[in-house]
Amino acid sequence: MLDKTKNIAAGELAAAADNWLARFASALANPRDIALKTLFHPDSHWRDVLALSWDIQTVSGADAILRALNAHAGVAKPAGFAIDPDRAAPRRVTRAGTHAIEAMFKFETAVGRGSGIVRLIGDAKDDNAPKAWTLLTALDELKGFEEQLGTARPRGEAYSRDFRGPNWLDLRKSAAEYADRDPVVLVVGGGQAGLSIAARCKQLNLDTLIVDREARIGDNWRNRYHALTLHNQVQVNHLPYMPFPPNWPTYIPKDKLANWFETYVDAMEINYWTSTEFAGGTYDEHDGRWSVTLRRTDGTTRTMHPRHVVLATGVSGIPNLPDIPGLKTFAGAVLHSSQYDDGENWKGKRAIVIGTGNSGHDIAQDLYSSGAAVTLVQRSPTLITNIEPSAQLAYEAYNEGTLDDNDLIATSMPLSVAKKSHQAITDRSKQLDKKLLDGLRDKGFKLDYGENGTGWQFKYLTRGGGYYFNVGCSDLVISGEISLEQFSDIDGFVAEGARMKSGELLPADLIVLATGYKGQQHLVRKLFGDDVADRVGPIWDFGDNQELRNMYTRTAQPGLWFIAGSLAQSRINSKYLALQLKAVEAGLLPRSREAVALRQ
Repeated sequence: MLDKTKNIAAGELAAAADNWLARFASALANPRDIALKTLFHPDSHWRDVLALSWDIQTVSGADAILRALNAHAGVAKPAGFAIDPDRAAPRRVTRAGTHAIEAMFKFETAVGRGSGIVRLIGDAKDDNAPKAWTLLTALDELKGFEEQLGTARPRGEAYSRDFRGPNWLDLRKSAAEYADRDPVVLVVGGGQAGLSIAARCKQLNLDTLIVDREARIGDNWRNRYHALTLHNQVQVNHLPYMPFPPNWPTYIPKDKLANWFETYVDAMEINYWTSTEFAGGTYDEHDGRWSVTLRRTDGTTRTMHPRHVVLATGVSGIPNLPDIPGLKTFAGAVLHSSQYDDGENWKGKRAIVIGTGNSGHDIAQDLYSSGAAVTLVQRSPTLITNIEPSAQLAYEAYNEGTLDDNDLIATSMPLSVAKKSHQAITDRSKQLDKKLLDGLRDKGFKLDYGENGTGWQFKYLTRGGGYYFNVGCSDLVISGEISLEQFSDIDGFVAEGARMKSGELLPADLIVLATGYKGQQHLVRKLFGDDVADRVGPIWDFGDNQELRNMYTRTAQPGLWFIAGSLAQSRINSKYLALQLKAVEAGLLPRSREAVALRQ
């Protein structure tokens, strides 16, 4: 995040952090004490991830933070704040252009153990006294329900000491069949988000089943277009517990990732049903269970009654098929980008690709490389950035330090600070990519840089797309090897292709609609009905609490949860979602956000 670190005067920095943590712990023990107010800078932010509030929320402004701490500290009983010796030592950093002392710490609450980060800056109005600019408190584990890792790992005595009993394979087959039981947690979707939450639940002894309509684990990546690789680097993309081998390529090919998913499911002992469609369900408020229907490709159905359904189907699941005048009269093939497979099938043909996000550009380049004549059609301004180095600037922190530390740093960034950081990244990207961007403008390509210049990351977090990491297609557009047209210049479609407003015909054998997907709320309405969709409300994008709406946390619908995002987002946030699921099952947490509001 264009954030720099500087390890100097380590003893002095540790002393400053220790002093702040000690004063903070003392003030929290008596939260009405005036001392608490002296610890926070007027322009400060507190992000709490379950630890004190049992919510994922960001509170901004010293007065608002004090009110929130007063509201939660008495119940949560946070204590034991201390610099964590197993993490990076306190250091001077620059985050979003602000110089600060950054310290990682550990602490406990009445029900769990947590980690946090405090960033201290001087308060010019108080003799430059070091005060908290940002504070993160995040729950790591629940007391009495720790993950079965390391020395707490399962011993395997059930099958290693009883030679006449079932062995490990027998037990795994029986567990995955669900012949005589239902799962506690049913995860819909077996991509990175589904695998991450299922693996986390497994370590917390939550009986969990993934269902996915694809025929093979990993097909959600394997069946995408032929040339696809990940657009961010390998060190960012590990799944929980099981990092990629150190000899893996920087940019992982789709089939290699798909095969890893199969290995991961086997190694992590995840229960996974392929060729299974989640057809929908209803919730029984009295029993606290769902009644869901699963359809297998062999024609059979199964009704299950899980206590929780986690939708892990991606940021969006239903293809967006815009009503384009005359498209139904086109005599050639029309495919949504989700249906596109391999450009070799269109060698020597003419193709129009509508949409200029990542999928549109990649498909256009794949078709061109396979020998098709390609026209890329732009519907709206698009953010373009070179895959190296510009697109990787957001992940610079992951080039040093440990994965756990970097994940905690990513978790610690409040929304307003993250936006400022990404504005700086976008400005730097524009400088690095100036030649490319100037060439695209000369071709008539319409560029944008996100809302208030916050760049591609926030385009993803607010709308799920609208940008392209250039791996060569933009260069082909600039050179004219891939043609460019504006959608606004098309009058309509006819049997032979696109009729331009100029009267010219743009002939085509194939039209690819790289037009994105509908939001998840449409999928909720389809699967669970209007009442549930209306109760849950919007999903994704940022809400009033400065967090993604209805993501990784309880919703107003009991027993319905959502997880989506990149491999990194899935790895990080699956931890907190699994902790909430366990807390609900342990009776520590109400089943819905609505129930919390009623209780408070």
